[in-house]
Amino acid sequence: MPWHDAFPLTRTALIAGITGQDGAYLARHLLQAGYRVVGSSRDAQSSDTSRLSRLGIHQDVELISLAPNDFRSVLKALSSIEPAELYNLAGQTSVGLSFEQPVECMESIASGTLNFLEVLRYLGAPTRMFSAGSSECFGDTQQQPATEATAFHPRSPYAVAKSTAYWQVANYREAYGIFCCTGILANHESPLRPHRFVTQKIIEGVRSIERGETHELRLGNLDIWRDWGWAPEYVVAMHRMLQAPVAKDYLIASGHTTSLREFVRLAFVAAGLEPGVSIISDATFLRPSDLKYSAMDPSLIAADLGWKAKVTPAEIVQRMYDEVLV
Repeated sequence: MPWHDAFPLTRTALIAGITGQDGAYLARHLLQAGYRVVGSSRDAQSSDTSRLSRLGIHQDVELISLAPNDFRSVLKALSSIEPAELYNLAGQTSVGLSFEQPVECMESIASGTLNFLEVLRYLGAPTRMFSAGSSECFGDTQQQPATEATAFHPRSPYAVAKSTAYWQVANYREAYGIFCCTGILANHESPLRPHRFVTQKIIEGVRSIERGETHELRLGNLDIWRDWGWAPEYVVAMHRMLQAPVAKDYLIASGHTTSLREFVRLAFVAAGLEPGVSIISDATFLRPSDLKYSAMDPSLIAADLGWKAKVTPAEIVQRMYDEVLV
């Protein structure tokens, strides 16, 4: 039966970037929903599949090599797999690293997104596509919660690349009728977070203090505020967006803003310690530009799709400290 006529009973999902935090949790969620899950990384033979293994699903997913910034690689993958749903979670994920590697950041995020969209247009495929956006695109919200209608003001190479990808998705949806949408994701955490992220650095630092290995915690600017959520909840929102009758962009966030200083305090509470340790603000961890305050209003996705974050910041920190994966 031709691809454009119907999908098989077992729906196939392709997750670009399956070996990352979100990719692993999304793969587990889709497997539980009865999907055939195919995941990609640049080199499937040498990719770090430890997160898939930690969730106990490494043997349940199919891994392929795919370079999002290579049109032919994307074309080959989509033509052979014929996914009903495509989740583009690939590309550079670190704001800090984007200042050091801005070209790689733009190519991996913006060029990769464009190739997925253009291949879908070229094939005339009915595949529904989710693209991972970022609340970083809004810049500093000045203590006013951003909504889907808030103008972008990116202040990092990462945010510029994500903003570019967002408008590419919007253009292909409007110009070519492709079912594609962007989930504008606020910060979301779990024990699967890479070590370079500040939240994981805090958890590991407090663990070292609890073990008596050090007596200080070195961080960058503690006076920043973010909307932190629980990653396993956020992948449910991604999936739900592709089940909607109409493709639409949504802000995926908890709606609660917490300071990094409070995140540190909660980490000490999780360890059963008093935060009397010397917390040092180290200039080497500061970025060329940073957002002081980022607040999000996720009321639209709650109203349209019935999705709402439930895990509180204190629960997030405790789960990270205890390495709870669910």
